[in-house]
Amino acid sequence: MNGTPRLRSAFPSSPLSAQKDPKHNAPNTRSSGASNRPKPQDPTIPFELVDAPSQRLYVLFFYSLMTLWRIYDYSTLYSDEIDGFWLFTKWIGIDTVFLYALSGLRIPWLEWSSSTFTALLLVHGVINWLLMFRIPLPLFTWLGGLTKVLYDRELAVSERKVKPASILHNASLILGKQIVHILPEGSATLNPHNHPFCVDNSKSSTYLPIQINQTMPITIDLLRVDIETSDQETITISAKELRRMTKQAQKASSLQEHNFPLLLQYPIAKTGIYKLQRVVDESKLEVQRTPSLAVVVECPRGWLRAKPRHKCKGDLSDFRFQVHAAPPVKVSYSKVLNGADQGHATLHLHPENLHKPDVPQRIPSGDKSLTNLEDVSWAKMQTIDIPMNESLGVSGDWLYVIDGISDVFGNVANYSDMRLHDAGRYRSMKSHIEQHFSVHERPSLTTRACDSQQPLKVEKGKSFPLPIDIKSGGPGKLEDGPFTLTYLFVAEAKSHTDETQLIANSHQTTIILGLHDRMDIKEPGLYRLQTVASAYCEGEVLEPSSCLLTNPPEPDLSIASEPITDKCAGNPIGLYVDLNLLGTPLSVSIIPRVKQLHTQIELRPRDTGHYTYEFSRISDAVYEYPISLARKSLVLEQDVKAPPSAYVLDADIPRRACVDEAASLVVLLTGDPPFKLEYELVHGGKRIRGLKEDIYDETFYMTTEPLSSGGRYTLGLTSLTDKSGCKMALQAEVKIDVNLQRPQAAFGSYDGSRWTSALEGQKLNLPLRLQGESPWTVSYHRVEDANKASVQKILRSSNDFIEVTKEGTYELDDVHDSSCPGLIDAAARTFNVSWIPRPSIAVRQGTSINHHKDKYIKDDVCQGDEDATDIVFTGAAPFNYEYEQRYKPVHGSQALAHKRYVSGLRQTAILMETSEPGLYEYKFSKLGDQSYSHDRRRFQPISIQQTVHPRPSGAFAETGRMYKYCQGDSGSELVPLILTGQAPFHLELEIKQHAISKPELITIPHIESHHYNLQLPRRLNSLGTHTVIIRKVRDARGCQGYMDRSPPQVQISVTELPSISPMEEKVDYCVGDRISYTLSGTPPFHVFYNFEDKPRRASVPGTDFTRLAEKPGDFVITAVSDQRSTDVCKAQVQFTKIIHQMPNVRVSKGRVSTVDIHEGGEAEMMFDFGGTPPFHFTYTRSSIPPRKKRPEVLETRNEVSNEYSMTVRASEEGTYEVVSIRDRYCSFSTQKPSGKDGQKRITNV
Repeated sequence: MNGTPRLRSAFPSSPLSAQKDPKHNAPNTRSSGASNRPKPQDPTIPFELVDAPSQRLYVLFFYSLMTLWRIYDYSTLYSDEIDGFWLFTKWIGIDTVFLYALSGLRIPWLEWSSSTFTALLLVHGVINWLLMFRIPLPLFTWLGGLTKVLYDRELAVSERKVKPASILHNASLILGKQIVHILPEGSATLNPHNHPFCVDNSKSSTYLPIQINQTMPITIDLLRVDIETSDQETITISAKELRRMTKQAQKASSLQEHNFPLLLQYPIAKTGIYKLQRVVDESKLEVQRTPSLAVVVECPRGWLRAKPRHKCKGDLSDFRFQVHAAPPVKVSYSKVLNGADQGHATLHLHPENLHKPDVPQRIPSGDKSLTNLEDVSWAKMQTIDIPMNESLGVSGDWLYVIDGISDVFGNVANYSDMRLHDAGRYRSMKSHIEQHFSVHERPSLTTRACDSQQPLKVEKGKSFPLPIDIKSGGPGKLEDGPFTLTYLFVAEAKSHTDETQLIANSHQTTIILGLHDRMDIKEPGLYRLQTVASAYCEGEVLEPSSCLLTNPPEPDLSIASEPITDKCAGNPIGLYVDLNLLGTPLSVSIIPRVKQLHTQIELRPRDTGHYTYEFSRISDAVYEYPISLARKSLVLEQDVKAPPSAYVLDADIPRRACVDEAASLVVLLTGDPPFKLEYELVHGGKRIRGLKEDIYDETFYMTTEPLSSGGRYTLGLTSLTDKSGCKMALQAEVKIDVNLQRPQAAFGSYDGSRWTSALEGQKLNLPLRLQGESPWTVSYHRVEDANKASVQKILRSSNDFIEVTKEGTYELDDVHDSSCPGLIDAAARTFNVSWIPRPSIAVRQGTSINHHKDKYIKDDVCQGDEDATDIVFTGAAPFNYEYEQRYKPVHGSQALAHKRYVSGLRQTAILMETSEPGLYEYKFSKLGDQSYSHDRRRFQPISIQQTVHPRPSGAFAETGRMYKYCQGDSGSELVPLILTGQAPFHLELEIKQHAISKPELITIPHIESHHYNLQLPRRLNSLGTHTVIIRKVRDARGCQGYMDRSPPQVQISVTELPSISPMEEKVDYCVGDRISYTLSGTPPFHVFYNFEDKPRRASVPGTDFTRLAEKPGDFVITAVSDQRSTDVCKAQVQFTKIIHQMPNVRVSKGRVSTVDIHEGGEAEMMFDFGGTPPFHFTYTRSSIPPRKKRPEVLETRNEVSNEYSMTVRASEEGTYEVVSIRDRYCSFSTQKPSGKDGQKRITNV
């Protein structure tokens, strides 16, 4: 049952039935070789769990929920401030995910092609763009057009709605057509599309296509030539197998039985050259064969011969491609360097001495060059070896990948597609088609800060790291070690021996694990670097490449001394010591650093006593650990008698002093008391000498005279005399800094004054001007305080400020800087602070407003009259104020409105609300100005009241009524009026006749009641419509009501009888024509007519009366009436129209008939007509196109028949059909010109 042909209109078969017999699928005929069609993929959700219709129902339900969500987001764009771009992006993402997920579910009938998927995504994107960016669309216009298309109805002469298209385009008027076939000769072709074919381990068989045309073969013989042995064999395809192949071909091409050409697929598994040898059809005759060949070879394949993975920069790649295919061969490969694609390359391989004839896969007729297939060596497979030698000039990861191989016949092994679509198979082949190289940088080696001119000086017996630099030999990064170094060592004692012998005996090798590791050396001598190598690559040794290591001698010291004597008393006071040093550079324990080999030091103690000097240890730059000198006994002894001296304690620290104050300091004295101390005080170029006598303490507290000038003083000790009378010169001195002036404090100013105003309660910073040195301590008080307590504040800036929060006068009391007391400037001792006054509001009283108790009462006004109240402000403009407007209508609930205004003037006017009647109260609740915001605790609200009276009004009891009578009648009617307001009323009316431009005014005074009956004038007897309008009403309060915009009115109509006239004078009409009349009178109209011997009545809202002629018959109009007239006195008329039936034609009795004839034969075509003779008709001959193509009109002919039937003979192939028919009155055509209907009435009888 699965092989049964299905109708085109049938639903597609379910996935389960489609997978039962995969052999029924047509083989693939793409350029890569014919292969079996892939089986359809199973659905993601098995049908055993949820069947296909239920899955489609769930998808529809989910999509409906998404649509409701989308509409909700669209509605929020008008109610909330939401960004439309965000919603657009959101729904684009949701739709994309939904469509991708839907395609991944693989639900039957919901599996789309990539083009359909793209179209759906674009349609959703356009809908989201229109909705989320609120782009207006003419939806109502589209809806009206859609309604017109879906529900196009029109009133017909039978007074029922019909569809005009069904009448105007009646396809049943022309029925039937005849198809004439000329039978062709049959043929068979092997491999009609010249496709290549190949087989291998992964594809064990392929399909050979055999195209048959206009024949049904029962036997086919194929000739196969073996490529390796040239042996020939004949393969016979039986009738049973041919029937199976024919059914598969018909099913695959969706063609009905016996429609040609058909493409049969014959499976083969052997390589070789195939040729059609014989084809026999059902008549036992041989079918014509198109000379052609089909070559089936092994599929091309390739692999790489692996080489070592690690290479050095500058090496050659040195690997090989090997290809097994039918040459010439094209090999494409790609190269990737450090993850970056370096492009693709194609190699064209043509082995030497290869002779390939030009082998067409289809042999032209008469060409016998390849009919003899004894020599088929040109189709044999070969294995080709391709060496690849490329310089690896960049370090990093190199990758060579074979992308594809194609042979001479067009068979392709596409590994790049396999990498994308068949990852499992590609992984199994990856090691054969990819070659990886890791290219390493070569190292470079050099010494640093060491050569024969600058040797390394190292302490004897200690090792030292050899200063070397290992770097990359190129711009790339050098990998970490290990590194292998070889070097030549020349011992210090063998420096002058034969170098050749030294090289042979002193070559040494060491290994360094990392870039930052070093090699330790210990023996003195010359180290010369020879080679360097990393784990994979040999490197280069750069200059400088040698280093000299020496061991300097140990440091040593010898001394000589000379005493120092006092010139006054002759006593020893110290020693001069000469130091003779050995080493570079040297230092001893009592000397910080000595840079010369010979120097002299002075040892002069400050106090009297016996001194012993011992030189105990010595070290230098090389021998950092001190070496003992105890073995040399370098000791010096001396008795010292120190001379008198004086020192100032902390002489390096400058002293500070105030103006007109004395400075004090501490002096330390040595010697035998009593002492006499001389000093001098230097300031401003003047020198003052002084003397202090009878000093017995070694610590003397010295005080200077008052320092009256500011600046720097220098106090120097000049001499000291002790008990021995020996006077010693002194060099001690100390600096004393005296302030130039006394500290001072004063208030600063704001705009030249020491007064300021601010908002009440605001914090103010009062500026201060301070002189002296920071920090300052300032005392001040507020004069208005009862206790006048002072406040102290520490300030650090000379232009600092004090913060106050109260108004009043602030006075400075005292000031101190960091060291001295100061003065207060009497002229700037005080500062005044005041508050800015708060705003207030008041109502300006007058004759129309009075103050009563706690509110203002304003005179009553009429509704709509303008009125205002003046408001006065105090404070700083602009003023911000708010008031509540409370409205109490005559009937109903109260209304409250809040209003805010800003006034730039001190006086403003408040417009009173008078649009609606009732009691209004205006309560001012908030007030603020430029300085102050509203403060409800300090503001006193005020209120204003006013009564608004309603305006009087008038209306007709039956507004809009038409009071009518016929022309010539006499009489009048009473029109009732209703008035509102306070009686008595004064009424003004306007009477206007449409034919006269100037209206007539009527005044009615002293109407004492709210109901009044208006007497219409009897003179309103002219033809036409008269309008009575209420213009103005005034009541007892003096309020007036004007009816200008929509005044109440009634109409008085004096009418005449209506009329009707045809828009065309013709009498004959065709079915589908429109019959139109023009009406005069007052719509709506009633038209009375007879059709099909039945009286009918039609209601016409306008002045045009049109009906569609849907049936043949007599259409007779008998009477008409309008709105003003009545059916009893309607206008009598007599208009007759005759509706004719449309002509029709039947070809082959209205059926589609097919006639097969041979070349030169004829076929008869029968035409039957309906209508009124004579008949003029046009028929065409069209081509018989392939499937899904439009036919082409080949010939058009016109014929005339005076009878109701006609026979025409045809001898040419094509489709014959009538396109137009015309009888005596009407015509119909299926060929519609632009903007025309397919039928028309004939006027020339």
